[in-house]
Amino acid sequence: MAKTILDFEKPIFELESKLEEMRKFSDNLDIENDIIRLEDKVRQLKVELYKDLSRWQRVQLARHPDRPYTLDYIYSMTEQFVELHGDRSFKDDKAIVGGLAQIGNHKVVIMGQQKGRDTKSNVYRNFGMMNPEGYRKALRLMKLAEKFNRPVITMIDTPGAFPGLEAEERGQAEAIARNLFEMSKLKVPIIVVIIGEGASGGALGIGVGDRILMLENCWYSVISPESCSSILWRSWEYKEQAAEALRLTAPDLLEQGIIDRIIPEPLGGAHKNHKEAADTLKAVLIEELDKLVRINPDKLVDNRIEKFGKMGVFVE
Repeated sequence: MAKTILDFEKPIFELESKLEEMRKFSDNLDIENDIIRLEDKVRQLKVELYKDLSRWQRVQLARHPDRPYTLDYIYSMTEQFVELHGDRSFKDDKAIVGGLAQIGNHKVVIMGQQKGRDTKSNVYRNFGMMNPEGYRKALRLMKLAEKFNRPVITMIDTPGAFPGLEAEERGQAEAIARNLFEMSKLKVPIIVVIIGEGASGGALGIGVGDRILMLENCWYSVISPESCSSILWRSWEYKEQAAEALRLTAPDLLEQGIIDRIIPEPLGGAHKNHKEAADTLKAVLIEELDKLVRINPDKLVDNRIEKFGKMGVFVE
C-alpha cells in the first residue's frame, strides 16, 4: 500500500528519502558523519513542524488513512476480546464494533466506530457512519455492561451518522437521542475516547461519559470544516478558515471544558507507531478506570449529569 504523505509533511519526506538513499551507500562511502547530521536535522524538523500545527492540519492528521482504528486499539490493548453483533431489532451495523474484553485487571465492554483501509472495506464499514441499528447495537452492549457491572469504553472516529433516507426512515434521530438519554443515567463508569474525527450527533451518540479523553491529533465538533465552509461561504474552499473558527482541536476543547484530558501521540501522529499509541492509551485507560470504579453508581450518574449540564453555559 502506498505511503500517504500530507502536503505539510513533504519537507520531512524529502529529507527522509535522502537519508534512506545515503544509508544504502554507507558501506561503500565514508559518510557516517553526514548521515548523523541529517538524522539530527530530520528530528529537529519534525519537532518544529508538529509542535505548531494549524487546526486544519490536525484535521488532516485525524483523517490519515494509516491511522489506527478502533479494532487496532482493541486488539493491541485488550485481552479475551469477544465481539458481539446485532441490535436484536433490524441487523448488525458494521460501522460499529464492540464486545466484551479485559484491559489490565478490568473487565469491560468496549466499542467504537470502525472505518476501512481500502474501498472495499470502507464500503463494508460504511466509512464509519452508523445507521440507527448501530446506535441500538451500542445501547444493547451498554445495557449488558450495566447488567454485569462492567465499565464501558467507547471510541469515536466518524465523519457523522449516516445521512441516507433509509436511516431516517428507521429513526436515526430517535436512536441517537435515546443513547444520549440512556448513557446519561447508566450506572457504570463510561470513558469516551476520540481517536480520530468526531462529527456532529454521529459522534455524540456514543459520546456521553464520565471522562472524555482525546488523542492529540483529533477533532471533535458539531460540524466538519468542509460542511461549515459550504454553509457559510457556499464553497468548500474556506475549510481552513472554518476549522480555525470552529476551534475543534484537543487544546481548544480542553480549554472549553468539553474534554477532560489530552492523550499524547507518537511524534508525527498515531499512524507513525500504532503500538506506541495503543500502549499510551491503554495506560491512561487503566489509570482512569482505577479511579472511576471506586465511585458509587448514584454519585457517578449525578456527576455525569452535572458535567454535561455545565457545557455551553456562558456569562455575558
